[in-house]
Amino acid sequence: MKRELLDIPTVELDEDKNVMRIIDQTLLPGETKVIELKTAQEIWDAIYLLKVRGAPAIGVAAGYGIYILACEIADEITSGVSTVSEQVADANAAPEQVAEGFYAQYKEKSDYLNSARPTAVNLSWALKRMDGVCRQVLDEAAGSKADPAAMMKAVTDRLRAEARTIHTEDIETCRKIGEYGLSLIKPGDGILTHCNAGQLATSKYGTATAPMYLAHEKGYGLHIYCDETRPLLQGARLTAHELAAAGMDVTLQCDNMAASLMKQGKINAIFVGCDRMAANGDFANKIGTLGVATIAARYKVPFYVCVPSSSVDMNTKDGSGIVIEQRPDTEVTEMWYEKRMAPEGIKVYNPAFDVTDHDLVTAVITERGIARAPFDESLKKLMNAED
Repeated sequence: MKRELLDIPTVELDEDKNVMRIIDQTLLPGETKVIELKTAQEIWDAIYLLKVRGAPAIGVAAGYGIYILACEIADEITSGVSTVSEQVADANAAPEQVAEGFYAQYKEKSDYLNSARPTAVNLSWALKRMDGVCRQVLDEAAGSKADPAAMMKAVTDRLRAEARTIHTEDIETCRKIGEYGLSLIKPGDGILTHCNAGQLATSKYGTATAPMYLAHEKGYGLHIYCDETRPLLQGARLTAHELAAAGMDVTLQCDNMAASLMKQGKINAIFVGCDRMAANGDFANKIGTLGVATIAARYKVPFYVCVPSSSVDMNTKDGSGIVIEQRPDTEVTEMWYEKRMAPEGIKVYNPAFDVTDHDLVTAVITERGIARAPFDESLKKLMNAED
């Protein structure tokens, strides 16, 4: 097991080449490969095909991705090859025309990236945040009568800075989630997790794994149990891989073995991540999480959800308002098998996520603190708290 995996950024920006680099997670654990993304199609495909995955990492990728595409639009406008260039070629063109032309193309690219995955709220959250910066800078530049070149530099500079801020904040957020989560762990505990809410899903530490990383640093001697997480095996390929690389004591088991472990008393707590949480504490996470939470309630095992505040959607009242992504049939019938393992023409149900009811949750761990029932009140209080 190579420690080097944890030293490679999950997502990063290369300013010299103006490309985004990611670990292609579809190849893990067999191959650790860093790929470069520059075009809208490449970035969209990377998000949709799970080359980059995990709500926080998708948010970081969205920030860097739309910045790279904004630079492409800006270069086309200033070099005169854009469809907008006819409007702005004249040095005396109204700054408002330049701003409108740029933003029209920018919004088209942003909407395209946003269509890649509907459930993880960080994708739309990051793009909305970048959009706000974009519009603000364009308004300021147009109001000051900036020439096209100055306007394009101003907007791309600010977008780059905002994308880097999103990245930095993600690292700080995960560390704080880890610190709060650590208060719920005792040395020697058996911890179960589902899917991958680790460093590979974020910029560092992960969300659900952040308490584990910090506990490991302190020598707690935890025993981590990883559900394999069918059908894409994020637990087997990613979580088990990265935690073992960090030197933790890890056991991998099939998803349907979790109940047996809980019944034997080997699980002291469960930590999972979250792609979107509604205002009442209902939350979407990788398919199978609902089953783990239901079993945990039966055996009275604490069930903790680790979620950055950026993934809490206070505009969604409850879990019924969360759109669940449906994935291709072949992920169930063919992927990972040498030969097809299901009858031709069989119907397949393959949702990427399920929604766990808030009454199955012991506590919600955010970078702002720990929320407990009633979650509609405690989450509201945390989300309104000053940073």
